[in-house]
Amino acid sequence: MASSVFDMVLLKHLWSTDELRAIFCDETRVQKWYDYEAQLALAQAELGIVPQAAAADIAAHASVSLVDLERIAEGIRTTKHPLVPALRALQQNCRPEHGEWLHFGPTTQDVLDTGTVLQLRDAHRVFLRDLAAIGREVFRLADTHKATPMVGRTHAVQALPITFGHKCAVWLAELGRHHARLREVEPRLFVGSMVGAVGTQASYGSQAFELERRLMQRLDLAVPEINWQPARDRFTEYANILGMLGGTLGKIANEILTLAHNEIGELDEPFSDGKVGSSTMPHKRNPTVCENVVTVATSLRYNVAFIHEAMKQEHERDGMAWKVEWKALPEVCLSLGVILAQMKYVLSGLVVNVERMRANLDLLGGYLLSERVMFELSDKVGKQSAHELVYEASMHGLAQGITLEQSLQSMPRVAQAMSATELAAVLDPTTYVGLAPQIVDRVLAQARASGWVDG
Repeated sequence: MASSVFDMVLLKHLWSTDELRAIFCDETRVQKWYDYEAQLALAQAELGIVPQAAAADIAAHASVSLVDLERIAEGIRTTKHPLVPALRALQQNCRPEHGEWLHFGPTTQDVLDTGTVLQLRDAHRVFLRDLAAIGREVFRLADTHKATPMVGRTHAVQALPITFGHKCAVWLAELGRHHARLREVEPRLFVGSMVGAVGTQASYGSQAFELERRLMQRLDLAVPEINWQPARDRFTEYANILGMLGGTLGKIANEILTLAHNEIGELDEPFSDGKVGSSTMPHKRNPTVCENVVTVATSLRYNVAFIHEAMKQEHERDGMAWKVEWKALPEVCLSLGVILAQMKYVLSGLVVNVERMRANLDLLGGYLLSERVMFELSDKVGKQSAHELVYEASMHGLAQGITLEQSLQSMPRVAQAMSATELAAVLDPTTYVGLAPQIVDRVLAQARASGWVDG
């Protein structure tokens, strides 16, 4: 019976994906442990540390499909140990004389930490794949709408015209930096552990260095420079990157939510047949997917903070701090998985209301262009005088409920400096987007050159 939002039949689709649940399920967790044990035995056999027959027998039976997880779980409750029951189950499937060589040297945390790294590597591939897919959609939106004018807003209110493509290019550049971070962290993250009880490799004998090299080569992991059991910065750094990526996608989802307000109406998430917005208001088309992304991104952020507790290690190993990762790290990955999946859906079908964007540019009656008018006037009357004139016109016009154009035309100094035709041209918001299209092109070129949007 599921009791977590990540596994509940009714809610799990909001908090995780089938793919990520499969990576962090019990079966995969135990299988990664067995992968470690099998490759360790085979590497030890190559060096004559354990018999070849024993290693082959261990490797042949190192499959979670050959053990009873419920019995292992019962054993964990009895022994109060996270790994020993799984080892006993594997040993029982081997010939008695061969099973004696199982787990010959490592400590529990060697196995569990390396297993976690193997799980993270599987999740990492999913994250890179889905981030590239999102990047392609944002790239498309930026390219398509590089010259589509819309209102730029600061401090929640209208400021100056921008283009929707420019907004998307900001998203694209930010996502590109996260992609770079994910690739940059790989050499630090994808390392294994084979250090023994206190990190000295005493239990592995004189061939420890060569055994470590061979084991990590078999697992396709790097060899760390030293024991990292009491140094949890690898997992914490990775969680921080995932948290930032989730934060960016949550921000984008929140932006779409805001621009979907009926009073703004510039964007909408896709609407699917059968979607119901309200049990009492049949007309509702709620942006529920974006809402969910914002919620999950918030939860993810707090799990990232929780993972920082694991860095508070005592001595050479610390179970209290270590176990924080058992909860928080999978949940960070599960959360990011569903955020990526849902944002890929939203952005691939995002509804862009170009007409509403254009209409909202006129919402303030021309006051959106006060900066432009000021700079145009400054060539004729000076910058400070121009600022005073436009400020006076703005305050008067807003108080009287008239447009900026009407207020400016009522001022003799302005009328002398600018003709009605010139003023009308200056107040066209679609021609005051600065270098937005060219900036978008620059971002697109950089994304194309880096290759990350192609996966």
